[in-house]
Amino acid sequence: MASERWIILAALALAAAAGLWLTLSSGDILMASASGTAFYLVLLFVMWSSMMLAMMLPSAAPAILTHRAMSARLAARGGLPSPPALFVAGYAVIWAAFSLAAMTLQLLVPVPLTGMMAVTSTALGATLLIAAGLYQMTPFKQSCLRKCQSPLLFFARRWREGALRMGLRHGVDCVACCWVLMGLLFYGGVMEPRWIVGLAVFVAAEKMIPARSQLSRFTGLLLIGWGAWVILAAMAGVN
Repeated sequence: MASERWIILAALALAAAAGLWLTLSSGDILMASASGTAFYLVLLFVMWSSMMLAMMLPSAAPAILTHRAMSARLAARGGLPSPPALFVAGYAVIWAAFSLAAMTLQLLVPVPLTGMMAVTSTALGATLLIAAGLYQMTPFKQSCLRKCQSPLLFFARRWREGALRMGLRHGVDCVACCWVLMGLLFYGGVMEPRWIVGLAVFVAAEKMIPARSQLSRFTGLLLIGWGAWVILAAMAGVN
């Protein structure tokens, strides 16, 4: 059982590394491609979907390991096993749908971006920081985060739904928990690997650190303060 756990963790780490490589590779090709073509759109979707999976699969490790352990116990007692691959597939489908939505929004609301795909507008950058900070402290965010922090309770309530539907539901909870944070990619740079990895580490920590630590609320205050500082610094520069 312990060996299976390490195999799963290694597979998730490999998938995250491959996703990051694919994100950066497709992004490089994207910048040299003509916008609006079918090839450009495919590359843009590949970039977004590989990036989301690279960021979110590691944070789903507790849920995936819990699902595998429960499935093994039930199978040992003569019950029907619940394939972890179907759970992961359902989770990935939701983040692929989110990637499609993010890509569509990027195309419909074009804003000036740097070569690393970060917003050039100070006001917009500050808005992204403050919006993410405010969302971190909302009751809805806290409710979704608690579901991600308690995979055992999640599976106990929904096991009869099957692996695929549980993966879809867990993916929805995950998106609801993190979607505003993903907007910060446009602040630090969608193509900036340190920013991608930093956000991925934070999302994983937020799910794995006990709720009583109040990590999300603390970072919410930091983000709001950061956004306010960006605005004040810009105003001081103008004056």
